[in-house]
Amino acid sequence: MEDVTQENQRITNTRADQLNRQCYCVTLDRKALNESLRNQFVGAGNEASAAPKLDHLFSNTPVFVPRADVETMERIVQAIESASALAYYRERALSWAPEIARFDPGPIGAFMGYDFHLGPDDPQLIEINTNAGGAFLNTVLARAQHRCCDPSQQNAATKQALDGFEDTVLDMFEQEWKKQRADSMLSCLAIVDDDPQSQFMFPEFQLAQQLLQARAINTLILDPSELEYVGGALTANGKRIDMVYNRLVDFALDAPEHVNLIWTAL
Repeated sequence: MEDVTQENQRITNTRADQLNRQCYCVTLDRKALNESLRNQFVGAGNEASAAPKLDHLFSNTPVFVPRADVETMERIVQAIESASALAYYRERALSWAPEIARFDPGPIGAFMGYDFHLGPDDPQLIEINTNAGGAFLNTVLARAQHRCCDPSQQNAATKQALDGFEDTVLDMFEQEWKKQRADSMLSCLAIVDDDPQSQFMFPEFQLAQQLLQARAINTLILDPSELEYVGGALTANGKRIDMVYNRLVDFALDAPEHVNLIWTAL
């Protein structure tokens, strides 16, 4: 007799597959999406025209993920984080990593993320990102969703999670700051990427900037060339930068134009 858990898992997967093949619900309320963005930016003292354009980033229809796949991904993440805490594993990994990887100032990294691809052979881990994107964009998207096949709005648990997103993000940045500078307050943060306005995820940089500035953290979106290391401090346009939200994919900071970030790290 087939194990009950396996049978339930098979049924769940089948339902998700059926929905992905047959469900054509339009769940995204684009009017609500754009109004929400305008309200956020105007509320933070910006012009309505400054709100990023997000229509090209989102699909009108949902993708259904089997609960079994979600649970598999959670187990993989837990296994990786347990293994990476082992001294033997860390030493073996650092034996071939760039020298800069041995420097550990304390912070874990904002928006640590695990990139999975889904398919018939269970979730496949593609990469682990210390600067994963998408959280700000997906929150805006979730707030503009209708439940599939039901015109009612988000259920209470989902609404509560979305309502707490801004506070959770702010707490994450503050906790990262306190791990290195517990004796002072975070006042100026730089979101750094190469030619940021040309990046596909630039709208997310804008959303992050808006959220942090609304909570009294001066936030700049900068190219590394705008950074200077002067008098023992990282600066940009004459302003001292307390924290860098690094969106570069030059993880070892090998490129010559990223040298000022190396000085900051060391």
